[in-house]
Amino acid sequence: MSRRQTFMYKPGETSKTWRVVDAEGVPLGRLAAQVAIVLMGKHRPEYTPHIDCGDPVIVINASKVELTGRKAEQRVRQWYTQYPGGRKTETLGQTRDRRPDVLIRDAVRRMLPKNRLARVMLKNLRVSAGAEHEFAQHKPETLTVAR
Repeated sequence: MSRRQTFMYKPGETSKTWRVVDAEGVPLGRLAAQVAIVLMGKHRPEYTPHIDCGDPVIVINASKVELTGRKAEQRVRQWYTQYPGGRKTETLGQTRDRRPDVLIRDAVRRMLPKNRLARVMLKNLRVSAGAEHEFAQHKPETLTVAR
């Protein structure tokens, strides 16, 4: 009697394909969810949860990402500078104007698993505020996200 064995992906068995995503006019949550799926490798048939089998992703036009509803004025992002009285707050609209890479990186980070592997996956995310990026030598494929 033969038994089927569960396939386990080993690092280096397949090559990583670079992907580029245009964030112009795409809602932030929808973009972050799709990017997180590709970073985790869940779009591949050989997905293995404990191995980094995802593809590197480049997000361009991050400053033109869409914040639906009134999130740009109402939702607040806060952080602490570790100094007395150092609590900083700003709206998502202000963050999008000042540091759009932080806005997208935080949204994607919160959609990744909460473990050590998430830090490795997040290193495969590159965010560019404009339309140009410096990773053309990798010949990235276009990844489309529904608007």
